[in-house]
Amino acid sequence: MKQELYEKLDKRFSKMVEIRRYLHMHPELSFQEVNTAQYITDFYKQLNIPVRSGVGGNGVVARIKGGKPGPTVALRADFDALPIQDEKGVPYKSTVPGVMHACGHDGHTATLLVLAEILNEQRGELAGEIVLIHQHAEEYAPGGAFSMIQDGCLDGVDAIFGTHLWATEPTGVINYRVGPVMAAADRFEITIQGSGGHGAQPHKTKDSIVIASQFVVNLQQIVSRRVNPIDSAVVTVGNFEAKNAFNVIADSAKLIGTVRTFNEDIRDQIEQEIEKVLKGTCYTSDATYDYLFERGYPAVVNHKEETDLLVKVAKQVPGVTSVIETEPHMGGEDFAYYLKHVKGTFFFTGAKADHIENPYPHHHPRFDFDEKAMLIAAKTLADVTITYQNEHAKNSQTV
Repeated sequence: MKQELYEKLDKRFSKMVEIRRYLHMHPELSFQEVNTAQYITDFYKQLNIPVRSGVGGNGVVARIKGGKPGPTVALRADFDALPIQDEKGVPYKSTVPGVMHACGHDGHTATLLVLAEILNEQRGELAGEIVLIHQHAEEYAPGGAFSMIQDGCLDGVDAIFGTHLWATEPTGVINYRVGPVMAAADRFEITIQGSGGHGAQPHKTKDSIVIASQFVVNLQQIVSRRVNPIDSAVVTVGNFEAKNAFNVIADSAKLIGTVRTFNEDIRDQIEQEIEKVLKGTCYTSDATYDYLFERGYPAVVNHKEETDLLVKVAKQVPGVTSVIETEPHMGGEDFAYYLKHVKGTFFFTGAKADHIENPYPHHHPRFDFDEKAMLIAAKTLADVTITYQNEHAKNSQTV
């Protein structure tokens, strides 16, 4: 079955590319993906595959029932774009000003659609059911995964697998990791309230810029001196704003930043430590503050059994040249929510063409990826799904 599936994927690679490029030319932002969701829904309807749209918002879920009894496996692909102007000089450049697929979600969608088409043709040989989760709004918290789960996308699912096309790793490489692989991504927003005045009379003010600057410096002690060095953490101030004229001392300053962690206890600790530092800094300058800490996606934590299975099958997938354990990534992914409900694994499929030495990173205006990686991703997802179903169906029969 697998060999036939591989051959069908090879023959329909051009269709996969065509879908990807169409989606790339017509991107939609998170929570606004109406046309993309309709495109996906229509694709399944044309194949007479049962499909449900409007899942948790703009999500789409299709189901393929196998001809044999067995477990239910979910595969997930996201389909939202980013608010970035596409600067690539390619025929399939985004046609929407200020919006582009700069993270490979168009490729994820094309991969899953063509794979689903072929799995449906071979459904009589499948030992179980396959749930195809097309998720909206991965890029923007609170994300689409949580609401789709609430709306039943994981009902009856025994395991889930997902991949991310990774344009900074060579095509042919599969990166995996057991346990935490992507970080929890949280956001904080702080306003420091001082007392403004004339730039020539600082002694009559409480300079919010100076106070906020001191806070940013003090903030660096959290990771370096208050968090156990064994635990990874990042605290970053990404925005510092205090608008005023050149000769006016600002009465308030606003700071926005992010916290990245893998451990929930460390996550809680840093939320508290930020306010301790903030309170102390403001106290010494007789200033006040407002502090908001918003929880984003939790850490992506892969399960051992499903990750070990991925490693085993990926080594046999045509086009895969190496299977490498990766270091944890500090980026966030709401695939984390699925793994909190069912077992599974999230892995990276290398998508850097051989002739490119320094690829543009994800979320860059000139981001692109090697489209051949979609074929490898499809074959790997298919192989791990079929293997999982066959092994678990066999185990249930022996019991």
